[in-house]
Formats: sequence, C-alpha cells, structure tokens
Amino acid sequence: MASVPILGVRFDARTTSQTADDVLRWAQAGEARYACFSNAHGVIEAQDDPSFERVLNGSDLNVPDGMSIVREMRARGVDQPDRAYGPDVMLAVAQRAAEAGVPVALYGSSPQVIALLQERLPALAPGLQLVEAISPPFRALSDEEDEADVQRLRASGARIVFVGLGCPRQERWCAEHAERVGAVCLAVGAAFDFHAGLLRQAPAVLQQAGLEWAFRLAMEPRRLWKRYSRVVPRFLLGTARERSRSPAVTPSVS
Repeated sequence: MASVPILGVRFDARTTSQTADDVLRWAQAGEARYACFSNAHGVIEAQDDPSFERVLNGSDLNVPDGMSIVREMRARGVDQPDRAYGPDVMLAVAQRAAEAGVPVALYGSSPQVIALLQERLPALAPGLQLVEAISPPFRALSDEEDEADVQRLRASGARIVFVGLGCPRQERWCAEHAERVGAVCLAVGAAFDFHAGLLRQAPAVLQQAGLEWAFRLAMEPRRLWKRYSRVVPRFLLGTARERSRSPAVTPSVS
C-alpha cells in the first residue's frame, strides 16, 4: 500500500472499495483498529496541534476524504484514482457487514440523528445487524460516563463502530477507544448527517471538481465560513510551498 505525507500528515492510497474490504477483514479477524477519513481541514488541524498529527499518523488507515487531497497525492506520484469519501465508505462497510453477518454500532451525533440512522441505515444495507447506538453529550464525558459507553459497546458485540463526533474529536476518540472497545472504529463524521437525510450531498460534478466545500459553505454559511476562510488559503499555500521545495516526492510502500 502506497502512502505519502502532505504537510506532515500520512495519507494512504486506498479506494472506497479497498478501504471497506480492509475494514471488513479486520472486523472478521477480531482486530481492534481505527481508520480516519481526512481532508484539508484535518491537515490544518494537525498542523496546529502536534498531538492530533500523531493521531492521524498513528491510524491504521488515513485515507483521502477530499479531492484536494487526491490531487496532492497524484502530484506527488501516488496513483489515487478517487477519494475514499467517508459517507461512501460507511455505506460500503455497512453493506459488506450485512452480507457477512458482522455486527456494527453507532457512536456520536445527536439523539435525533442516531434515531434516524437506526431506521435508515438498515434500509440501505438490508440484513445489517445494528446492535448498539449511543449519542453521548456534546460536553466532555466524566471517566464514569466514558467507561459506561465503552462497556455498552463491548457488551453489544459490535465488531465495527461508526463514529460521528466531528473533527478532531472523533479521530481522537477512535485512537483512544479502539483497543478498549475491541472493535474497528471509523471516524466518518458528516456521514451520519448525510445518511440520516439531514444534509444534502454536493452534486457529483462539484465533488469531482473539488468544490464540495463551496457547496457545503452555501448550505451552512454561519457554521462553516470561519473554518473555510482559515483552512483553504493555508492548505493551498502550504501544499504549493511544500511541492516547490520537494518536487520529487517518492511514495512509501508498506
């Protein structure tokens, strides 16, 4: 598997199908692992916080969730045909888990979103064993509350846990809890809202053009404008500067 660093963050060359296959294989083997789905926002968060950079680089998979990352990977010599988009991977994993009889759980978001997902996800993946669903408080949990959630997830027998807490909280949760929960934890973020039917996905033409961020900004300007005004210029300038200094990056293979 080829991988390449972008502004200090390792990205693995995996498609949606390959990522879903990896997750199912780990789950069936009873392994505790975690995977992240990162975009320019995650890269800038990692630049600002070395501990978060360690979370991403310590993951079992960190795949490109955004087209800006895909383009950077290609520019650095990695054959990455498309992004491994969190919502697409979540659906592909759920469908594979349903076919294989692998139980899954949901952790994160609001009670409303969790309730909708409990209805809609099994309809998208017929036969899915959705054995647990937890919506934790948005505040920091006490040690007792955290342990109670861990015990619920362990007792459920879930082999895959979809985690939707927003970046960077969900990635940190996966890194800290995969071993404790004893499952494969996937930091899929906004996939919860998309599959619950509460957020519209950008048209495919905008996704392929790398303009999903503009569509989402138009949908949620008050929430996202500060993030994008900080992230987009820094990512574009930072990656251009990095490529100019190291034009011939050799991807690593593991």
